[in-house]
Amino acid sequence: MKYIDTATDDFIAAVLATDVYKNYRRELEKVKREPGLKEQIDEYRKRNYEFQSSHDIDFNRLDHFEKEYENFRANPLVADFLAAELDLCRMMQRINTRIVAELNFE
Repeated sequence: MKYIDTATDDFIAAVLATDVYKNYRRELEKVKREPGLKEQIDEYRKRNYEFQSSHDIDFNRLDHFEKEYENFRANPLVADFLAAELDLCRMMQRINTRIVAELNFE
């Protein structure tokens, strides 16, 4: 198990060294410097997640939601942070997909 722990530590260090992760952290720090902005982003993400995970899509509510947050998303700090976060999530998804595939984990 010690080998796995060491490999995990090395993997984490490799992720932390990527440009994708560094960019995410830079954008997060910019957002945190603006009072209340991180909380607004968290609320946006929570509501967005609820729409994405809902089985009953109410297109009128979705349209209202998109219009409600249109100006918010146009804020460069918000847009840049969400783009950086998405890049990090996609990188982690690719890594996870590869690990699961290589382990033949069904």
